[in-house]
Amino acid sequence: MTTPTHPPETTPTHPPETTPTHPPETTPTDPPATSYFIETLGCPKNAVDSDKVAATLLADGLQPAESAGEADLVVVNTCAFVEAARTESIETVLALAQARRPGARLVVTGCLAERHGAELAAALPEADAVVGFAGEGSISQVVLRRPPRGGPRDLLELPRPAPSAPWAYVKVAEGCDRTCAFCAIPSFRGKQRSRRPESIEAEARALVAGGARELVLVAQDLAWYGRDAGEPGALSPLLRDLDRLSEDGLLRLRLLYLYPSQVRDPLVATMLELPTVVPYFDLSLQHAAPGLLRRMQRWGSGERFASIIDGIRAQEPAAAFRSSFIVGFPGETEDDHEELAGFLEDAGLDWAGFFPFSAEEGTPAATMEGAVPAEVVAERLRELGETQDRITQAGRDALVGETVEVMVDRGDEGRTHREAPEIDGVVRLSGRHRFDPGTVVEAEVTAAIGPDLVAVPRRGRRLRPAG
Repeated sequence: MTTPTHPPETTPTHPPETTPTHPPETTPTDPPATSYFIETLGCPKNAVDSDKVAATLLADGLQPAESAGEADLVVVNTCAFVEAARTESIETVLALAQARRPGARLVVTGCLAERHGAELAAALPEADAVVGFAGEGSISQVVLRRPPRGGPRDLLELPRPAPSAPWAYVKVAEGCDRTCAFCAIPSFRGKQRSRRPESIEAEARALVAGGARELVLVAQDLAWYGRDAGEPGALSPLLRDLDRLSEDGLLRLRLLYLYPSQVRDPLVATMLELPTVVPYFDLSLQHAAPGLLRRMQRWGSGERFASIIDGIRAQEPAAAFRSSFIVGFPGETEDDHEELAGFLEDAGLDWAGFFPFSAEEGTPAATMEGAVPAEVVAERLRELGETQDRITQAGRDALVGETVEVMVDRGDEGRTHREAPEIDGVVRLSGRHRFDPGTVVEAEVTAAIGPDLVAVPRRGRRLRPAG
């Protein structure tokens, strides 16, 4: 369905700075902080950062609390991609400031803290500190006045705690080299910085050892991985290396955030060849009208995108496709809108999200002429949403009667290769069967209810047990 997913993202630029503000004063009689709670907003890349912040706090002797009201330290990892995300972040900070117990410390970090650190600190006296990216690995030092164990920490390379689900995100790079006209991320995430393959493999191996059966690779521009290190095309060899973790229990590799110009061989061939890589293509398209894409400083057209999708489907008919689109970009005409609607009809994407244009300070698009009236944007969003809902529902209905492989996430809920965790629909297993998380079972789809499927496990068809 048109589930709100990761908003259409692109890229980053000047190096991150840390903006700690009015940290709490401590006295010899203050009790030491012993527990923490982290609230994460935004995209999967933020979720990875929160995992690594949690690992640093664990290493510094703190333990997780069940809720903000039970923690000594409350951390809000914010999103700043568009205005709606910034509003949600601030509202969350204020809500948690109310929910925390007396004496608990509140830290604001993440993209909003990096982008608007000093301004945010002045506007939010409820926060004990506002910490940018450079300080995320040492929050205990910034807030608790306790030096981190082991010296300075690079968040991108920090270890992770054991996963709490049978899947986990793995961030393979930070930042991005593209310059999309609407995107402010270049101003605070920096140029692309790819991790070394051996570092990624070590993290992936640890996550699999901790129970992850599916790894979801993320970056601002995933298919660009390695180019900044002089190794263009490095994602395919990385997938081959990670595929070998199947010997340790890895069952699935999933890729998110693929810039369409890079969705070609050898990457596509590698994805379709390796048994662990699921045929799920998350394409960063943003629109289909070629003239508007040029204004966005983006590559492509509806025709080119359709060619990519058709070529993949010819090789793998069961391939799943997702994308996100901006509605109301300056200069978007009714013809542009109709071209996007027509593309959706022709492409038959499994999943799509639609987001109103947000004028981000400092981006070329913020000062472009041709603003689309809000009421027109709202109407276009409604029309596109209704179109995609119908397409998605038809695709889900077509699976009724089919036999699918379901990886169990918890209890009676799981996913096939067609559903990314936390983003798309799920498969609900009916009957009395209960399987351990990470188990893969064969099941027959009996119904489609909105974005979700209902399926009956086939007797004796537990394909791969967890662990």
